Amino acid sequence: MLLAACAGLVAYGVLDTTEKPTPRTPTAAVTYEIEGKGTADITYQARSESGDAVVAHDITLPWKKTVNVPLGKAPLVTITLGEQGGRASCQLAVRGRHVQTATAFGRFGRATCQGELPSPEPSDASTVGVESN
Repeated sequence: MLLAACAGLVAYGVLDTTEKPTPRTPTAAVTYEIEGKGTADITYQARSESGDAVVAHDITLPWKKTVNVPLGKAPLVTITLGEQGGRASCQLAVRGRHVQTATAFGRFGRATCQGELPSPEPSDASTVGVESN
């Protein structure tokens, strides 16, 4: 009888190994757009817990991408023209609203567009016991 009880507890412990969900980081939709001709290297911030940058080389222009960026991170897109030079403009929109435009020109020309996202709202657990007037 004792052996059956121990086996039951072991089985319960093995079967009850549900993983707790990882809290999701709130994000905002950010649209990066590069206008121009030719190719460019593009660095942009995309969705990840840390908001790491993504680097894309020799991208044919024009180029456009919408990604989710974690709140509290600064959305950023940088274009670097190649040896052939030329002219290209970056544009940044947050939640559909235009934020910034910049232009790169010439050999190895470079331009950066950057915006700001609000910090994430505090969770309900952090506001327990706080009264608002």
